[in-house]
Amino acid sequence: MTTADTVLVVEDEAPMRRFLRGALQAEGFRVIEASTLATAKLLVTVHVPAAILLDLGLPDGDGLTLLESVRTWSSAPVIVLSARDREDDKVAALDAGADDYLTKPFGTSELLARIRVALRHARAQRAPDTPVLTIGPIKIDQARHEVTNDGKQVHLTPTEYRLLVLLARHAGKVLTHRQLLTDVWGPRSTHQTHYLRVHMAALRRKIEEDPARPRFLSTEPGVGYRLLTDR
Repeated sequence: MTTADTVLVVEDEAPMRRFLRGALQAEGFRVIEASTLATAKLLVTVHVPAAILLDLGLPDGDGLTLLESVRTWSSAPVIVLSARDREDDKVAALDAGADDYLTKPFGTSELLARIRVALRHARAQRAPDTPVLTIGPIKIDQARHEVTNDGKQVHLTPTEYRLLVLLARHAGKVLTHRQLLTDVWGPRSTHQTHYLRVHMAALRRKIEEDPARPRFLSTEPGVGYRLLTDR
């Protein structure tokens, strides 16, 4: 994060805007605010923020409208902050292009950690492709199709390897069941979540020291999976 990073806060509740403004400014972010969908649409094009914190329940429309619009021209991280805690709402936001989803209430440290991860991921996406992906002790050599964990080679099936690479390329970001199934098995497999459960369980057995208490491969119940980076 640099002092030049601008965060757009789209939130209709003034107390929440004050809380977010204070937390973000304390970390050196420049903060701009919108309390309506119409204002947010204007600010996002004028200021082109580095990241967006987006409430879904706005007085003049659904925040997903802004998300879908932004995704047509920008890859800036969008973190949804919402009181809606149903799995369907989370999946809808993530499938529409959100980078993360936090349910209110949430802590300042968790929010800032999610923003840091989202910004790192956005910058990595803009950087030249690297042949080796590194997540803690896990190294994925994409040129050789080799995976090591603490220097020891991990033998993965082709499907397990594709899953791990996909999660590593989006490390820190939750990927929905639909996103994973589409990218690994194809668009006709979006409802075959049992494929995913079986292969993720196998991948955990090979990657995690204790598969019952995963350190890296995190499940977002009812939503998808995330490869954790801050562990």
